[in-house]
Amino acid sequence: MSRNVRLACALLAALYFTGGASAHDGAHAAKSAAPTGPSSAFAFPLPEPGSYRLPPIRAAAGGDVLTEEGKSADLAELLNGRITVFSFIYTRCADICPIATMQLAELRELARRIPGVSERMQLASMSFDPDHDTAPVMAEYADNWRDAGEESPQWLFLTAPDQAALRPVLDAYGQAIAPDPEAAGRLNHILRVFLIDEAGVVRNIYSMDFLDPQLVLGDIRTLIGDRVRTD
Repeated sequence: MSRNVRLACALLAALYFTGGASAHDGAHAAKSAAPTGPSSAFAFPLPEPGSYRLPPIRAAAGGDVLTEEGKSADLAELLNGRITVFSFIYTRCADICPIATMQLAELRELARRIPGVSERMQLASMSFDPDHDTAPVMAEYADNWRDAGEESPQWLFLTAPDQAALRPVLDAYGQAIAPDPEAAGRLNHILRVFLIDEAGVVRNIYSMDFLDPQLVLGDIRTLIGDRVRTD
């Protein structure tokens, strides 16, 4: 991640967690009284990985997408085969998207340090602003966030070929967006991040309130344990 992006996100995070930022989500979850940054500890201890189950929610939907290299792909195929943390963002977002993406970058760094996790998971971030966020724009955005560490989980940056292709994907995932009447080029949205298992089934959905890297990593390790027990 570039130093400038890291500093900007740290400032945004400070505003967000002290109530100064305009978050797209609703009420915050109960966190510690003095949060220290984007990965602030919850007010309650997180359960040990594997001590709980994540029931299937629904199959992860597919759709026509473009990779950052400009190649056409089916979203469902990209989300299959690895445990995926799938998020909707857009690059012109000035508040919640960069904070969430910083959380995902931290999750990626944590996963890199745990043997047997990094190669079993991936991250995928898809823009819902295809008119601006073309494949080259997503490639440039990816360079700001994704280091080149070979041991780190794969991180895909995707967009839609056009608005017509985007709409059914957003509908399938329940991702609502609307133009911001007060700022040209800005979009109002609620952050939704999906945990998808290796079979392409959604197992959890996070809002910004619960997009804590440690919590998500525990869920990923729980899914890995489920797969081991059923193999």
